[in-house]
Amino acid sequence: MSSESEEQHDLSLRTSDEEKDSFSSGVPLKTQKETSTDFKQLETNDQCRSYRGIHLEPQEKTNTSIKQFITKKLQKNCQCSPTKAKNMIYDFLPVLRWLPKYDLKRNILGDVMSGLIVGILLVPQSIAYSLLAGQEPIFGLYTSFFASIIYFLFGTSRHISVGIFGVLCLMIGEVVDRELHKAGYPTAGIAPSFGVISNASALINNMSERICDKSCYAIKVGSTVTFLAGVYQVAMGFFQVGFISVYLSDALLSGFVTGASFTILTSQAKYLLGLSLPRSNGVGSLITTWIHIFKNILKTNLCDLITSILCLLVLLPTKEINEHFKSKLKAPIPTELIVVVAATLASHFGKLNENYNSSISGHIPTGFMPPKAPDWDLIPNVAVDAIAISIIGFAITVSLSEMFAKKHGYTVKANQEMYAIGFCNIIPSFFHCITTSAALAKTLVKESTGCQTQLSAVVTALVLLLVLLVIAPLFFSLQKCVLGVITIVNLRGALCKFRDLPKMWRVSKMDTVIWFVTMLCSALISTEIGLLIGVCFSMFCVILRTQRPKISLLGLVEESEIFECMTDYKNLQTKPGIKVFRFIAPLYYINKESFKSALYKKTLNPVLVKSAQKKAAKRKVKEETVTLSGIQDEVSVQLSHDAVELHTVVIDCSAIQFLDTAGIQTLKEVRRDYEAIGIQVLLAQCNPSVRDSLVRGEYFKEDEENLLFYSVYKAVAFAVESQNQKEVCLLNGISD
Repeated sequence: MSSESEEQHDLSLRTSDEEKDSFSSGVPLKTQKETSTDFKQLETNDQCRSYRGIHLEPQEKTNTSIKQFITKKLQKNCQCSPTKAKNMIYDFLPVLRWLPKYDLKRNILGDVMSGLIVGILLVPQSIAYSLLAGQEPIFGLYTSFFASIIYFLFGTSRHISVGIFGVLCLMIGEVVDRELHKAGYPTAGIAPSFGVISNASALINNMSERICDKSCYAIKVGSTVTFLAGVYQVAMGFFQVGFISVYLSDALLSGFVTGASFTILTSQAKYLLGLSLPRSNGVGSLITTWIHIFKNILKTNLCDLITSILCLLVLLPTKEINEHFKSKLKAPIPTELIVVVAATLASHFGKLNENYNSSISGHIPTGFMPPKAPDWDLIPNVAVDAIAISIIGFAITVSLSEMFAKKHGYTVKANQEMYAIGFCNIIPSFFHCITTSAALAKTLVKESTGCQTQLSAVVTALVLLLVLLVIAPLFFSLQKCVLGVITIVNLRGALCKFRDLPKMWRVSKMDTVIWFVTMLCSALISTEIGLLIGVCFSMFCVILRTQRPKISLLGLVEESEIFECMTDYKNLQTKPGIKVFRFIAPLYYINKESFKSALYKKTLNPVLVKSAQKKAAKRKVKEETVTLSGIQDEVSVQLSHDAVELHTVVIDCSAIQFLDTAGIQTLKEVRRDYEAIGIQVLLAQCNPSVRDSLVRGEYFKEDEENLLFYSVYKAVAFAVESQNQKEVCLLNGISD
């Protein structure tokens, strides 16, 4: 014992010059293993004292029963005070919080300008998208009007524009056509069927006096789906399940919108050609529609085709001009409105409907229809369809709200946004409206034209109100092909996403694959099934990433305490007999075998070593030579040699987010296998969740919790000191 104390004392008196030679940089791995001067600074007792494992005393937690927990929550939430009541009202109606503080001098000009421009853009888009949803033009105007007013009251974003949205209109239109077909109505296109009626009141009286016809039934279906979608959204806000939107990644949403854009383009192609075709629904509707179009291509209406080409030649270049010079233009050129006005005048004075049988919008009544409840009998038929519509609606709204809030330095409340978009659907559903959400294109226009608050939405609503009360009947002669062109041109942003694919591929190949899968399924199968497949495939990719994570051996960066991947960086230093292993994923039942096989492959397979040792022991006991092939002898010798060299495996747990029971059991098995051949296993940089799991899973033997280390560097230092102590003991045993 005295000689051992003297040896330890000599180790503690080594100079700092010797300690600086801990790692030799730029030396090949095999040379490093043979270098006796590596890690000398880690071999001193003074250094060793600072490399103790993790030993924390946990806080005492009071055991609270379920009854006490519920009682405490109820007392907290059910207490009422004037301040709390005021805050609840302000949170539910955010307009009461910001409107009294409105800076008239600073904000009014930008809000009025942006409201006017968005209102002007919404008029032709609302009429065009109502056609996409299988509805009369008036209902699209209703939808945009009510959505603007209601979001002004309930929304927390200052910039987004809520109104009619193409993808949702497509999904509504598919449900409407399906229900029309079930009810026995023809689905070759919804034409105005009320004749020339002066106002909306006369229209509703006309509807009540006769059996509900095709147009009447279409809006019943649309408003019922809208009501249910709003109920789902409010329910999600009430139960605070906004986390559902995290499963809809940016790549997934972008792919879905692009795929749906192909379906929208396909559904509008018949209007550009002047064809009267039934709308295809279900799986493969895009392919079916194009088959119908090519079968009837000889029936193309030349007047509609020429009008469509002329509108495209005007709209596409001006869209590019608006995009290219948006920083210089104070407001975008309202080309869509100009085209609508010019086309309406040309159709009216040229009598295109009478002379060339061109399809027109027909009479749009003025005023508002009396409110009417959704058709409760239709709820079982459309309940499932409303789920996908509600999720897409709130996901797009919340993502746009957060994006523009981050850009302009304020915050939005995700749950309140769900309330807002939910009420934008529930309330208008009683006024013959269809589903709404935020739209990126109109939001960008709104922001670029000086919008400061949602007061701009009130200005937009006033523009739409003027159209509804006075101007709407003037669009009687507007050709449907013009509306189809407007819809297709507005898909330009989604279709241009293909230009971003090379950059997306460089950044994340997995996201690019998710984008393609979602896009193709949404376009070729159906929008709802495509969305479901996209979500499932995205979740599968997450699982795949954890099942096949990146694994590596680590080396020390020169003159630091940082360990990095040896395959990624040069001149990293290692210590003979110690291997540091990193596993970048949670360790759970899915990837436990991957973890074990990778660890054994990168370090040493203790099972094979143990087997080789048993064979060697048998040969020694029997004292006879067992005839083996040269390859087997070589393997046994190599395994025995490695077992002598390797004495410690350090597992860097910094990238292991959590462990389940299978993961804990795997770590136990790994430790047991290595200890069976004399190799110790140390864990470093475990987060609190992993540490708790290890303690609860009884990973440690008695008094071994100090074998957890705050850093890989300290774990390696501990391994060096442990090995030095073993060598000292061995020398003392020999000297004795």
